[in-house]
Amino acid sequence: MATTGRLVPARRVGAPFFAPFRVFDDNRNLIDLFDAAFAGLEPARIATAAWTPAVTVEETEQAYIVEAELPGIKREDISVELDDNVLHVHGETTAVERTGEVRHQTRRTGKFDYRLALPGEVDADKVEATLTDGVLKLGLPKAGPAQARQITISTETAATTDTTETETPADGATES
Repeated sequence: MATTGRLVPARRVGAPFFAPFRVFDDNRNLIDLFDAAFAGLEPARIATAAWTPAVTVEETEQAYIVEAELPGIKREDISVELDDNVLHVHGETTAVERTGEVRHQTRRTGKFDYRLALPGEVDADKVEATLTDGVLKLGLPKAGPAQARQITISTETAATTDTTETETPADGATES
């Protein structure tokens, strides 16, 4: 049986009929576009952006309970504000000075920021906050419903005013 030269290494010229890796060329072009678009963002610049802590929000009949994970952050480095029914937890933590080369790090440092628009009114004077084992727990009591009250209805005509209550003059004197 004769061979037709298929065992001889050769370089083909032109595009082959079947190019299985051609589909990856579009992906490479897309990656190059992203690299060009984000080339100005150095890691140091990204590191200064605020991070958001992991948070759980629970609603009970009496209050909203918010728990934010802030491990290793001191109480004095955390600020909690409530303004117009928006809870704002923010602060900053600094990196530990190291003498050796850091080989791996997943701990977050720098500024952190969390905002939550509460779904209902809160009694701001009764908000409580505790920091235990790296978890900030906020108790935000719901504001009570408006107290029901009786409203007197008066009728007014063009010539006279008729009210259902007797009016007393401001000086306390009564008319005879």
